[in-house]
Amino acid sequence: MKFLSSWTVRPDTRLEAVRRFLAGGGTPPSGVTLLGRWHRTDASGGFSLYETSDTTALFAHAAEWAEFLDIQTVPVIEDADAASVMARIVAQ
Repeated sequence: MKFLSSWTVRPDTRLEAVRRFLAGGGTPPSGVTLLGRWHRTDASGGFSLYETSDTTALFAHAAEWAEFLDIQTVPVIEDADAASVMARIVAQ
């Protein structure tokens, strides 16, 4: 399953968050695949797309960053999957 995380860096922790990221702290744990990561151009946060069936590992990764970032994570589906559901809805 895919999960989209949006994150905002807490201003008072920015420097330490950057240090941790540059030291490799952004690497997700075993069982979680990082499909992509994008940083907002105002340097205040960004978005990460993960794939995993291990939500505990995804939680652990978020927990490692909780002191630096405000993180919101939601499961997401792709267009083809959403379209098949929408087609059933409009066919009713």
